[in-house]
Amino acid sequence: MWRSHRLKNRSDFERLRREGQVQSHSWMLLSYAPNHLENNRYGFITSKRLGKAITRNRTRRLLRESVRHVHPNLLQGYDIILIARYGLVGRSYAEIVYHVQRLFGQASLISKK
Repeated sequence: MWRSHRLKNRSDFERLRREGQVQSHSWMLLSYAPNHLENNRYGFITSKRLGKAITRNRTRRLLRESVRHVHPNLLQGYDIILIARYGLVGRSYAEIVYHVQRLFGQASLISKK
């Protein structure tokens, strides 16, 4: 994931918590809101409930890579946060990509090109 497409500021995360729309799955939550920019910005949350640092980092890397895979097909101009839940730990990359695509589809963020 490109650094220019990452959410970094705490205020951006808080804004999405307050104003963002949410799609949920048993493994993850997707929160999104328009950002009035040309591109999407992404944030990933992996809490300590998922496990130790190795587990959280691997989960975050898998989520980041799955979003990178789906990014070309998404509508642009949104801030998006993916929040990992415990069920995501230990899942394969293919399963994660499939469910990330489904969440984006439920949120109507996939372009109709």
